[in-house]
Order: sequence, then C-alpha cells, then structure tokens
Amino acid sequence: MSESGGFTTMAGARADREAPHVGIGMLGYAFMGKAHSNAFKKIPYMMYPPPAIPDLVAICGRNPDGVAEAAKRYGYKRYYTDWHELIADEEVAIFDNGAPNNAHMAPTIAAAEAGKHIFCEKPLGRSPEESKAMWDAATRAGVKHMVGFNYRFLPAIRLARELIESGKLGRIYHYRATYLQEWVLPHYHTPMTWRLEKDVAGCGALGDLGTHLIDLGRFLVGEVETVAAMTRIFTEHRPTADGKVGTVEIDDAFVASVGFANGAIGTLEATRFAAGRKNHEIVEVNGEFGSIEFDLERLNELNVYWVDSEPKTTQGFANVKVSEPSHPWWSNWWPQGHMIGWEHSFIHELTHFVDCVANDHEVSPYGATFEDGYRADCVSAAILESARTRRHVDVVY
Repeated sequence: MSESGGFTTMAGARADREAPHVGIGMLGYAFMGKAHSNAFKKIPYMMYPPPAIPDLVAICGRNPDGVAEAAKRYGYKRYYTDWHELIADEEVAIFDNGAPNNAHMAPTIAAAEAGKHIFCEKPLGRSPEESKAMWDAATRAGVKHMVGFNYRFLPAIRLARELIESGKLGRIYHYRATYLQEWVLPHYHTPMTWRLEKDVAGCGALGDLGTHLIDLGRFLVGEVETVAAMTRIFTEHRPTADGKVGTVEIDDAFVASVGFANGAIGTLEATRFAAGRKNHEIVEVNGEFGSIEFDLERLNELNVYWVDSEPKTTQGFANVKVSEPSHPWWSNWWPQGHMIGWEHSFIHELTHFVDCVANDHEVSPYGATFEDGYRADCVSAAILESARTRRHVDVVY
C-alpha cells in the first residue's frame, strides 16, 4: 500500500506470482449476464493481485442475434444457442448460470456431471426438490458450487456479520427485513414476463426478492425453524407478447413472521407493488447490546446503536460510513468516502468463487453454497405452505 494525501491507496500493490487462468461459460446474457460479465472483467486489475484470471470463453442464449451481440459487447470468444454445447466446451471450467429459474436445474446438473464448477443465480431451484437435486449432483461430482446471494458480499453486510460473530451485539432478539419494488404496479402496464410466470419463476416476489431476505437472515442470525405467512396476487391478468391475456398464479407480495433456532424472531416482507420504491431493502438486527440497520439504497453505510450502561435520552443510532481501508474489500478500491456501488457486490462475490476454484478453498461460510440455496428454498416453501393453509409451518430440511 502507499499513502497519498492522507488517503490509503492500492497503487503500489504487487503480484508475487503469475495468476492461473479459468475459463468462464455464461448461460444468459440479460440482467445477470451483464452484471456477472462486468465483474469477471474487473477481477484481474481491481481485485489485485487476482486469485485467478477469468477468461471469457463462451456465452449462451436462445436468440442468435442477441447472444452474438452480447458476445461482442462483453468480449467472449464465442457464443452458443444450445447450452449443451456450452457445457461440452473443453475450455469452460466455470459454468455461470444466469438463466431464468426454469433453466437452472437441467443445465446445472449436466454441468456438474461434466466436471464443471458451477455458479448459479438465486433462487437455486423453483422448489426444494429441484435445489436438492442440484446440490446432490454437485456433491457427487466433487465440484465447487455457489449461489448468487450477492448481498453477502457488500462491505457493510460483511461488517455487520463480523460484529455479530464477535459477540458485540450479545444475544440476538430480532431480525426484520423488507424488500420493496414497484415495477408491476398497474400504471406501468407491465406485461407477462418470465418473472410473473409460475412455470418459469416458481414463485413471485418471494423468489425474486424474498430469498435475499431469507439468506441474509440465515447469514446474520442463523437457521429458520418456523414461519407464519400471507401472500397476495393483486393483478391476476396481464397481456402477453402475442396479444393474449395471461393469468398470474404467483405472489405479487408476501409477509411472514419467522422463528430462528437460536430463539430470535423476525419479520420478512417483499412486494413489487410498493409505489415509489425502486430497490428498497432494509435489514435490521436487534441484540442485547446494540442494533444494526442496513439500507441497500445507501449501501456504504450502517446505522449502529450501542446500549449505554447509563442511558441518555438524546442517544440514538450513529451513521457509520463503511469505506475505511480496514473495512471488508476496501483496500481494493478508493480512498475513504469515495463510495462503491451495487455492481461491486458481484465483483467481490465472483472473486471469492474464482479463488475457491483456482486455489481449492471452501465456498462456505461466507459464500452461499448449493446447500444454502436449498435451505433458502425450504424456507420459501414453508412460507407458501403457511399462506396456503393459514397456519404456522415448521421448516423441513
């Protein structure tokens, strides 16, 4: 490191060895394909010295023109329109599955059987049964496996985990989390997309947004044992691309109370019908000696409160800027206060996975394995069962 103007920088970092190369094969080129490709391209020079150099070997999608353009834009050597060909490519060491949810299981299992290491977006499966099949296949093959719960790799979230693990919050009492968006409200005239189709997505706001809340609850607090929940569909019919009308059969919103194995209780809420909310995620943990609050739209900050042995009526939460060189990942970025963004979570996440593959490190506990993906899907299934039966449901793993 070098010092410049009172700031700590990484301009003087040196690599003491030649980094190995790993070939990347990407399934899907839209939202997640773009985010993942951006991350892989930045690893060699920003996460320096890199654990390995990702080589963008091939990208795959169903639309020939679209995937050809994506390959050109992101810098992949070649493209395919059949995922079987992508998995058969001998240069591909890591199979990155960013396809819609109904294309998670079959390609992932095939990739495991072909000996590829696998990174798969969340939710891992459309059901616990699908997730378990993927986990079993990866375990049998002995390949590295990871699920795209990228919020684990935000500096503020990792710092929150470190504070909780250290015991500084003491006994944990509460976990409350909300994830609110608005993009399917009636005035947007949103047509049927795969995220609204049960056969493709499996579930709605629960799988899209709620699984992040479930995973962060497990990551920060512990295992979920029981749930009580409600779901709602606010708009049952939407126009389809062919001019017809489709029926929405998955949740637009859900709320749930949850009980953790360590005695803590929590609440979860996610919706895509919250007017004015673009990507509003709030996570709060209350403990014996303090509380932590995180806001995704202010992702370089934590609001922290420590219990005072002599309470003062004026005392409240303090805002902590998570941008010091000592904070997680910050030695790779900018001087204090020069903030990073949402896309950086993918850079940290995929660096971790590349490191695990290239240097045979364990994905857990900081990365989400297929077991974590399966357990999150078990909680989701319990939430849906609770909403259906209108009763408390124990989570069955």
